[in-house]
Amino acid sequence: MSKKEVRALSWKRKDLLDLDDLSAQEIELILQCALPMKEVLSRPLKKLPTLRGKSIALMFYENSTRTRTSFEIAGKILGADITNFSVAQSSVNKGESLLDTAKTLQAMNIDLVIIRHASSGASEFLAKQLRAGVINGGDGQHAHPTQALLDFFTMKERWGDFRGKKILIVGDILHSRVARSNALGLKKLGAEVVLIGPPTLLPPEMSYLGVRTSYNLDRELPGADAVMALRLQLERQQSGLFPSLREYNRLYGLTKERIAKTGKDTIVLHPGPLNRGVEISSDLADSVQSVIEEQVTNGVAVRMALIYLLMGGGTGNVVA
Repeated sequence: MSKKEVRALSWKRKDLLDLDDLSAQEIELILQCALPMKEVLSRPLKKLPTLRGKSIALMFYENSTRTRTSFEIAGKILGADITNFSVAQSSVNKGESLLDTAKTLQAMNIDLVIIRHASSGASEFLAKQLRAGVINGGDGQHAHPTQALLDFFTMKERWGDFRGKKILIVGDILHSRVARSNALGLKKLGAEVVLIGPPTLLPPEMSYLGVRTSYNLDRELPGADAVMALRLQLERQQSGLFPSLREYNRLYGLTKERIAKTGKDTIVLHPGPLNRGVEISSDLADSVQSVIEEQVTNGVAVRMALIYLLMGGGTGNVVA
């Protein structure tokens, strides 16, 4: 799809909840819109009047540093007023339901709500209750669409096109909303995706995503254009899913020596936070092949684009 065709598209959705129902064209529109947003981030004065007078509420029921902070920065650069909804100090701790919280936000005339919640489907529930737009900042083990979109943007900057590219996603697939969202979106963009991990963290039913699965990382490395390591989510796991961290690292940990087996100038991604020496070695994480810091920068640009589109931007043509 050409840039001209992408610019001709218009955004008509109130919410961004998952990549399930987004078309490849809509994904491309978001990535196209993120380009001028990234240019704004390089300016000495990073402030636009675009969304002056608009209000955004950040509702993070789970701990987050990268996602919450990047959304906050993105909204402020666009000129919106940001309210951080502190769950620890809110009526949630007094027993208030998500429905009651939604009604409270509605009464305050919030324009956009960004929510992260431990329960899968929480963002969809909220979207049905609110006139305001809703962005899913991660719900349970279900979806993390904005992380996937910033990953796509990072890869697209390197390649331009996803067709013919082989992308490996390695690690704790079972508990990873990032893996699910990436697999769904990358497939739509024309990439070959392989999910890799130990059998206990990559059950056969993950094949419902329509991508290949494998338990053998070394066998899949040749020809890979990108390898994404996933954090071992020990807080979500029960014991006994793998013998030890040392054993996991031996079979699935990314190192410079292991990445050399691709035979290509492969890029390495990680959604963070890193467990150095477990999913990825420090020398690889800090190497020129790593685009982990670029992912963080691109996260702000992509989230600026989404906020802009959902709050009335309409198209990928951004005058900044």
